[in-house]
Amino acid sequence: MSQLDLVALVCCDLGAIVRGRSLPSPELTASLDSGVGWVPANHALTPLGPLAEVNPFGSTGDLRLRPDAETHVRLEGDAHETALEFVLCDIVETDGRPWECCPRAFLREALAELESELGARVMASFEHEFQLVRDARAELPFSLAAQRAAEPFASTVMAGLQEAGAEPERFMAEFADHQYEIPVAPAAGISCADRSVVVREVVREIARRHGMRASFAPLAEPSAPGNGAHIHFSLLDSSGAPLLYDSARPACLSELAERFAAGILLHAGALCALCAPSPCSALRLAPHHWSAGAVCVGQRNREALLRVPPLLSLAGGEEAPQLRLEYRAADAAANPYLALGALVRAGLDGVRRQLPAPPILELDPSQLDAAEMKRYGVAGLPDSLEGALRALADDEQARAWMSPLLYDAYVDLKRAELEAVAELDVGEVCARYAAVY
Repeated sequence: MSQLDLVALVCCDLGAIVRGRSLPSPELTASLDSGVGWVPANHALTPLGPLAEVNPFGSTGDLRLRPDAETHVRLEGDAHETALEFVLCDIVETDGRPWECCPRAFLREALAELESELGARVMASFEHEFQLVRDARAELPFSLAAQRAAEPFASTVMAGLQEAGAEPERFMAEFADHQYEIPVAPAAGISCADRSVVVREVVREIARRHGMRASFAPLAEPSAPGNGAHIHFSLLDSSGAPLLYDSARPACLSELAERFAAGILLHAGALCALCAPSPCSALRLAPHHWSAGAVCVGQRNREALLRVPPLLSLAGGEEAPQLRLEYRAADAAANPYLALGALVRAGLDGVRRQLPAPPILELDPSQLDAAEMKRYGVAGLPDSLEGALRALADDEQARAWMSPLLYDAYVDLKRAELEAVAELDVGEVCARYAAVY
């Protein structure tokens, strides 16, 4: 029987699940303006499956998924597989106005504020870790054997990501069993969040074609290392010149960079509700997990919430374009548009308040005594999703980043997740989310 190629018009929802509707590929061009129908209550679907019983949408309302043609992805199939084809969409009202709960609109508004107030734009990249779920014996961490054990998946997925326009840079074996990482080149503004979605879906598709499943879950097992989605970002002016670099200042962070970082630290607890938002996310953020063991800025320090990566002079590299900040608390349960938009708004708040420069920590935070922790301004992150939601509720400024409808919808969704796993032990919670993400 012949097959008709389908293209999916999709969005990334509040739980970071990609959902949408498909139509025959030849009809895509005719659907670019009008899109396809969507329902507000779809934003109340939890990652675990059911609809959140408490939600602000109910059964009423109609929306449209309007495709952004620049996000079109097509991975060709073969004799055994159909092509994977999808387009990322804005969620809009039926008259075309942005829907106030659309995650892409949330990020777009934050980027517009950044440009309006600072004349700056963001270049960013989401650095995803994931695990291949399979029965094969795990090779040693970071080893060539572990990389070779991933073939032919590794070579195929790098080719697939290139085909999808995601600009993969490296394929690396990581610390956990069957864990890998694929850094991609930074992209401007909303495109970097689009790229985060594309990376996850292409990796999952190539894994499926090879008889495996790729899981980006924050923590597959309570005692295992987790999977992060570190967000690397820099700020550029209208001419493309770096704004975060100043060779005369500590860690080469400009005054703008220091204030931007201070804003992120100020709102660190609330940010966890949006950037590390699953019931198992906080378990990854404990000390000695090389994730984000403490709320501080660290230079070359993988226990810090905000890390300043090294600047390479090797081979004559120019330092200024390399300077970036790495936010290490995010994971793939976070909607990338909400996560990056919240980071931008937190940083902007630090600039508006003219917050003082945070100290640069070059030690393991767990080695500090109480006086040193106070001196460096080191604090801990919320130890649960419940704690992160409380931090968001208590942070009046952070709540204002979201419209009342978006805030209610998001909190209702997360509370539904907490209720769904309330009777499970921690191992069962990790297993449920490993199966979802």
